[in-house]
Amino acid sequence: MKNKNKINIVTLGCSKNVVDSERLLRQFDAAGFSTTHDGAEKGGTVIINTCGFIGDAKEESINMILQFAEARKAGAIDRLVVTGCLSQRYMNELKSEIPEVDAWYGVNDDKKIIEDNGANYKIELLGERHLSTPKHFAYLKIAEGCNRSCSFCAIPMIRGPHKSRSIESLLEEAKNLANLGVKELLLISQDLTWYGVDLYKEQRLTELVRSLSDLGLFKRIRLHYLYPHSFPIDLLDLMSQRKDICPYLDIPLQHINDRILKSMRRSSSKKEIEELLALFRQKLPHAAIRTSFIVGYPGETEEEFNELLEFISKWKFDRVGVFTYSIEENTPAEPLGDTISEEIKQERSQRLMELQESISFDNNQRFVGTTMEVLVDSLDEENYCARSIYDSPEVDNEVYISTKFKSINQGDLIHVKIIKAEAHELYAEPINT
Repeated sequence: MKNKNKINIVTLGCSKNVVDSERLLRQFDAAGFSTTHDGAEKGGTVIINTCGFIGDAKEESINMILQFAEARKAGAIDRLVVTGCLSQRYMNELKSEIPEVDAWYGVNDDKKIIEDNGANYKIELLGERHLSTPKHFAYLKIAEGCNRSCSFCAIPMIRGPHKSRSIESLLEEAKNLANLGVKELLLISQDLTWYGVDLYKEQRLTELVRSLSDLGLFKRIRLHYLYPHSFPIDLLDLMSQRKDICPYLDIPLQHINDRILKSMRRSSSKKEIEELLALFRQKLPHAAIRTSFIVGYPGETEEEFNELLEFISKWKFDRVGVFTYSIEENTPAEPLGDTISEEIKQERSQRLMELQESISFDNNQRFVGTTMEVLVDSLDEENYCARSIYDSPEVDNEVYISTKFKSINQGDLIHVKIIKAEAHELYAEPINT
C-alpha cells in the first residue's frame, strides 16, 4: 500500500452512524494515522459506513460503494472497506456482487476494523471521539439497538436488542465532549424512552438528562427519537424547569389511523397519542414538536390518509418529516406486500408536505418581531446560518443572518431579532453587533 497510514471514513445515514465513525476516527488518530471524514483525498484506505434503513438509503449506500470500487480498480485508493447497517444485513450478497471491496464488517466490528487496518485497539479510548461535526455541537449515543417490534422496521434485526450505556460512562463522555468545545449536546438512540430498562430494570432517561444538566457544561441539551408508548412523563417536568434542556420533542408517530397503527405494531392508539400531545402542550406550551409519518403503508386507503391530514391540521406540528413506505425483507409487514403504487405514495407525500409547509409558514410568523438566542452553525456566501432552541442540525429550520454584520463566528451564541419568516427559514439581525 502506498498510503497505508491514511484513513478516510465516509459516513452515510443517521447521526448514530456519525458517532460510530467518530469512534473509529479517534482510534486511528491515536495510532498515528492521518484521518479525514468524507474527505476527497486520494490514496489510503476508504471506510464506508453504510445505512440500510429504507430503500433510498440502501440505494445511496450501494452507489457510494460502487463509486469507490471504481476508484479502487483505477488505483486512486489503496484499500476499500465497508461497514455499517447495509454491510451487516447483506454482507454475503454484497461480497459476491462487489469483489473490489477488500473487507466487509458488521455494526459491532470496530475492534476488528481497527486491528485489520494495522492499529492496536485501545479500550481506554472508549468514550473518546474525533468529532466530524462542527466543534460546537455533538451527538451522544446513549444506547444501541431496539426492543420495539414495529412491523415496517428492520433495525432490530440489524442492530439487535436495546442495550443502554451506563449513566457513569455517558457523563464521562459528555465531559470529554465539553472539553472539545461542545455547546449543544444531542442525545440519540433508536429509542430514548427505553433507556435504562435493560440495565437498571426501569426507565432512567429523566435521571440521565438531569445528571447531564447538573454538569453545567452545556448551553443546550436536545433529545431525539422519543417513542410515544410508555413516554416518561416526569421528563416534561424536568424540561420545564431547566433552561439548558431544549423545549424540543422529537417523537415519530408514523400514522394516526387505529387500524394502521395496529398493523404497524405501534403500541399506541389514536386516543392515547392525542392525550400525550395534549399533555405536551399543557406542560410545555412553547415547545417545538417534531414528528414523522409513513404514507403508502400496505392497504392505506384514501380515507385513512385523509384522517392523517386532518390530524396534522388539528395539531399543527412545528416540524414534520414524511417517508413513503418501502417493503423490507423479513419484517412483519413484508407478507402484506407493497400494495400502494409509487405514484399514489408520491402524491400523498406531496399533499402532506404541502399541508405542513402551510402550517410551518403560519407557525413561524409568530416569531417576527421577537428576539431569540441562536447558535451559529456555518457561513455561506451571503449569510451566517444559525439555529434556535427549536431546531436541530440539518433537519429543521435555519436562521439566516446577513454577512454584512461582522464579528460573528461559527459556534457563537448571539441574540437576534427576527425580521422575516418563511416556511422553513427565519431571517434575523443581530442585537448589539
